[in-house]
Amino acid sequence: MPADSTISSAEWQVRQDLAACYRLCALQHWDDLIYTHISASVPDEPGHFLLNPFGYRFDEVCASNLVKIDGQGRIVGNSPYQVNASGFAIHGAVHAARPDAVCVMHLHNVNAVAVSALADGLLPLSQHALRFYEQIAYHDYEGLALTPAEQQRMVELLGQLPAMLLRNHGSLVCGRTVAEAYVLMDTLDKACEIQLKAHAGGGRLNLPPPEICSKTRDQLLGDGGPEGLLEWPALLRRLDAIDPSYQH
Repeated sequence: MPADSTISSAEWQVRQDLAACYRLCALQHWDDLIYTHISASVPDEPGHFLLNPFGYRFDEVCASNLVKIDGQGRIVGNSPYQVNASGFAIHGAVHAARPDAVCVMHLHNVNAVAVSALADGLLPLSQHALRFYEQIAYHDYEGLALTPAEQQRMVELLGQLPAMLLRNHGSLVCGRTVAEAYVLMDTLDKACEIQLKAHAGGGRLNLPPPEICSKTRDQLLGDGGPEGLLEWPALLRRLDAIDPSYQH
């Protein structure tokens, strides 16, 4: 943490985690040039969030260049960087409706976009998909501009669920921590990839019965605590070995 910084230690930790999340997404090729976003709430500052600087690739994001904004996407304090305020529209709506959503990820990851375009959506074809059995929402595509009315429809459909597929558009997950959001997105992306490969095989699909789907989902949810506690340190070790500059 910079010695002369006015940023709290709690905020700096979230900044490092969020920057790491961006870098890990870049390694997974989930980035879309300079578009899509991952936001995180600023600890002890209600209504303030951190977002990537607009025009920067995910692999260029670091703790110090994340931009603090309010719920309307306006920059808070002094920053040499800009943000894509219209891109924060989805995030702002979700953060406002879901105080538990410390981190909101919205990506155009190809596997999720492809499954979002399927009429049946995500099927319970794999153990990864069963994590989202009856735990994923869908929002129909309405064009580029997100109006206040569409924001309301979207958050009503999302409710208290952890994930949503935006039809013909992308994915969205909510995490109680940055780590949880990343691990949920990783699980969702793998579930979508497995489904696409199963469809490509051309054979008859085998779906577990509903009672097994429900049982497995509950087993995966465990005690209901935030996911990613064990995975996150391992992921950070991987990132540190490749490029630790996200920390600065």
